[in-house]
Amino acid sequence: MTSPPDDRMRDLQALFFESAAELVQRMNEEALRLEKSPADAESFRSLRRTVHTLKGDAAACNFSELRDLAHEFEDVLALQNPAAAAAIPELALRAADLFAALLQAYRGNTTPPDLQPLRSEFARVANGVPAANDAPAAPSDKTAAKKPRPRPAQPATLWTEYERLAIANALDERKRVYHVVVELDAQCGMPLAARQMLQIKLAGMGEILAFYPGEKCADATRIEAALSYAKSAAHIRAACTIPTISTKVKVTPVRQSTLLVAPSADTAEPLAQPAPTSSSAPSPSPQAAGARRDAPAKTETPAAAPTSSSENILRVEAERIDNVLDLVGELILAKSMLQQALLEFSQRFPTDSLGARFSDAMAFQARVLNDLQRSVMKVRMVPVDQIFRRFPRTVRDVAQLCGKEVDLIIRGGDTDLDKSILDAIAEPLTHLLRNAVGHGIETPAERTRAGKSPRGKLQLSAYHQGNQVVVEVSDDGAGIDVEKVRARAIEQEIVTPEAAARMTRDEVLYLILRAGFTTVEKITELSGRGVGLDIVHAVLSRLKGSVQIESSPGRGTTFRLRLPLTLAIIRALLFRLEDRLYALPLTAVAEITRTAEEAIHEVQHYEVFQLRNDVLPLLRLGPCPDPGPQAAQRKVFVLVITRGDSKFGLIVDQLVGEDELVIKALDDQSITTDLVSGAAILGDGRVVLILNINALVDHFLHNRLSGDGSAGVLSPLASLPQNPLPQKRGASGAQA
Repeated sequence: MTSPPDDRMRDLQALFFESAAELVQRMNEEALRLEKSPADAESFRSLRRTVHTLKGDAAACNFSELRDLAHEFEDVLALQNPAAAAAIPELALRAADLFAALLQAYRGNTTPPDLQPLRSEFARVANGVPAANDAPAAPSDKTAAKKPRPRPAQPATLWTEYERLAIANALDERKRVYHVVVELDAQCGMPLAARQMLQIKLAGMGEILAFYPGEKCADATRIEAALSYAKSAAHIRAACTIPTISTKVKVTPVRQSTLLVAPSADTAEPLAQPAPTSSSAPSPSPQAAGARRDAPAKTETPAAAPTSSSENILRVEAERIDNVLDLVGELILAKSMLQQALLEFSQRFPTDSLGARFSDAMAFQARVLNDLQRSVMKVRMVPVDQIFRRFPRTVRDVAQLCGKEVDLIIRGGDTDLDKSILDAIAEPLTHLLRNAVGHGIETPAERTRAGKSPRGKLQLSAYHQGNQVVVEVSDDGAGIDVEKVRARAIEQEIVTPEAAARMTRDEVLYLILRAGFTTVEKITELSGRGVGLDIVHAVLSRLKGSVQIESSPGRGTTFRLRLPLTLAIIRALLFRLEDRLYALPLTAVAEITRTAEEAIHEVQHYEVFQLRNDVLPLLRLGPCPDPGPQAAQRKVFVLVITRGDSKFGLIVDQLVGEDELVIKALDDQSITTDLVSGAAILGDGRVVLILNINALVDHFLHNRLSGDGSAGVLSPLASLPQNPLPQKRGASGAQA
């Protein structure tokens, strides 16, 4: 692999890697469309353009392996026979995988993968050998050895996009353009020299805008060219008629509406004079004539619009945007400090006129800062379609592996999400989709017996809901067998039989997110190790999101992922517990109520509280109060939170209020519990710990199932330092 060391080439290659990944993804999409609709001419043209662009970009960056492989695939795409057309979708998918592996090798400067198997497949398709007869023909088969390789019949499917653009420009300038077809003499002993002679003759007459075949093609029996020439077609015909070199010559004017499609003699319209006729011009074969008639619908003039739109796009490294976002966070912290100082000033000098002026200035600064924050956040936002586009190929491959028929429906691809969160959920979504195809959707025979369509439906959708983005993966399969999950959890010793008997349906469903849990008896390439859904739970917990599971027997299953729009800045509810300050994301709190200790009752090792007509399980974040009449009269606040369809109440001592918090990284040596997802600094320098809702609920359920409800949920945090944040100078390093 060639990789010039100069900075300019490195920058060019960096741009190439970014665009090439998009081109490979586009190849996957076009191949999947062709697999469903083999007669889709637009998808076929788009696939050829994509491969041609990839070849040109690889050549510009001096990546010879990728360039040559793309060129060979482009030759296969130019073939005009049914066998080649039928093999194109599968061949394109294999080529996309190998192109992606080559790109990864170029990036990591490692050994490229073996290209020979795919090249052999290219050769097999090009020679029209059926897939079942991959063995080479016997050397004695002279007839098969002499059989020429099928070559493209029409230039409308041969010329590159750049050649078509050159022809269109010549026609726009009112130049005469001719399509020249010369059949070589079968007895010519030096076909390469004959082609070069004809090419030189054409170049001496005018400007060659396009020429076929290329230099590497040694077995072509004809040449085709697009020639810009001021004189008549008769001059071209006379110059190209050479004894022992050429046998038949056909020259046809090119029109703007058809570009390089050579019309038949009875429909040809000259640019400046009647179309010439020639007795030496061959009549097209039925196959070629059909291709010519179809060609106008398949040929398109390159548009210049994308160039102008791309000029308005600026590529910026994500790290630079992160730095700006960090600075915005520091400004928000500084704003809180100024507001605290202004409050103290107003209390100390209530009649001073400067207080009103300070308040106006602070209000203006707050508005500008909020606008700045929203603008920076929009820069970080990208449509979820960036990763959704990968999944049709994943679903197709898994469905083929399982012998199932599955249609993937994607909705809400334009929903925006923070780039860092989007990258993090790519792997969980892959596991959910593979799990839905492998476990959820039945085989065609099973679906038919159940009265369903043989083809299963898998839907991937995204939408905004408040300050969250919801991503759903739903299928119309068999659903989750709750009793089977309960039995397998006991068998794998994830829960005890007594605890499993007390679990509700929703609690049993959430067991499938536990590490190591699986209902598959035998480990396969697809599943059986109990890792996939555990990754979903772990990633969502890290992202401060949640997973909701809904399943109906025989009707299907839905996994609903709730994600914050961003991880950098959140609105939070602050509260006190045992003289320590904590916070929860405001989006996680459904409502707030207040009650007395005497209204709280214990049922089956956990506390409950009647909220209107519902019985609400309570999470006591601190230790249980001492028994006695005084403690029974003590008032507490209850924060109602939701996870999936379940509601829980968090008992806290005192509410402090709402605030906008800039999340700071924690020192792993200071924070060793998953109950805390981050920390923030208030305007007066106090440090507040941000709690992890999912970890709180999991800790509570574990205590309940084990029968240990005496200790508060937050007891692991009792020994944490007052300021777990790393020491920094400036506003972010304020001390408690």
